[in-house]
Amino acid sequence: MTTDTSPKSPEAAAVPPPRPAPAGERTPRGPRRLLTRRDRVTLALMAGVPTVLHVALVWLTALASVALAFTNWDGIGFGSIKWVGLDNFRQLFTDNPQFWPALQHNVVWFVVLILVPTPLGLFLAVQLDKKIRFSRVYQTAFFLPVVMSLAVTGFVWQLVYNPDTGLINSLIGANEPGHYIDWIGDPHLNLWAVLVAASWRHTGYMMILYLAGLKGVDPSLREASALDGANEWQTFKNVVFPTLRPTNTVVLVVTIIEALRAFDLVFVFNKGAQGTELLSILITNNIIGESSRIGYGSAIAVVLLVISLAVIIPYLIATFRKERRA
Repeated sequence: MTTDTSPKSPEAAAVPPPRPAPAGERTPRGPRRLLTRRDRVTLALMAGVPTVLHVALVWLTALASVALAFTNWDGIGFGSIKWVGLDNFRQLFTDNPQFWPALQHNVVWFVVLILVPTPLGLFLAVQLDKKIRFSRVYQTAFFLPVVMSLAVTGFVWQLVYNPDTGLINSLIGANEPGHYIDWIGDPHLNLWAVLVAASWRHTGYMMILYLAGLKGVDPSLREASALDGANEWQTFKNVVFPTLRPTNTVVLVVTIIEALRAFDLVFVFNKGAQGTELLSILITNNIIGESSRIGYGSAIAVVLLVISLAVIIPYLIATFRKERRA
């Protein structure tokens, strides 16, 4: 029998031996729980309440609109709901004189937004990406209309378009009796007047999207292009712009959605009358208007939903495919 006579350090001698567990007491095993019961309840409430509200206010209402599109209901009591099948859609496509002009105005809205404020927003983003002086101030100024409520934007532009004291008529001398230009009341002008206000807001939105895309461009690509002798325009056209393809896809989808859901500006201007009809305005007038044709208004909402899904679903499919490949 040998005895351990090796010297022990004072630190080792100071550490007491482990105390044996008392009889009947279990030694804790397994991973320790990081979340207490209170934490789990808090997380459940934080995730559960928004989920319930989202399902109730978005998904259930959307499904209810689809179901009501095949019925005739005046909104008074569920017993008055009558199944009419495709009759609402037949009336919508054949008997409603406002549907096709409203759909055409939505298309015009999209074309104008994609041709005017989108290139302008790209131009502003390119200039601000050059790190000029007071860049943050310019970004704030151009993005401010996006932060403002569309209703407030509509009231501001109503003052600009006022026939008597408005800024535009005062500048061009059309604020005198007999020379008034009614930008909001004239059916040949009011849609374009609203589109100017919408483009003013949309430009800042596009600027931010493109500015974010430009920040992701590899600086070495520009340096290599400069070494090859390319000027600024050639570098942008052949090197920078092709790398903005994901941003262009987002811009296209966002612009289509903005064109389809346009409502606030038109409603503030003249409630969608006299040449400014939109699908969203027709939905509102039929559901909460004097007619209370909820089934008919839901049919228009279903048409708008189908058009939106026809744009969004291909975008989501392409995005998921890129993520799988990555």
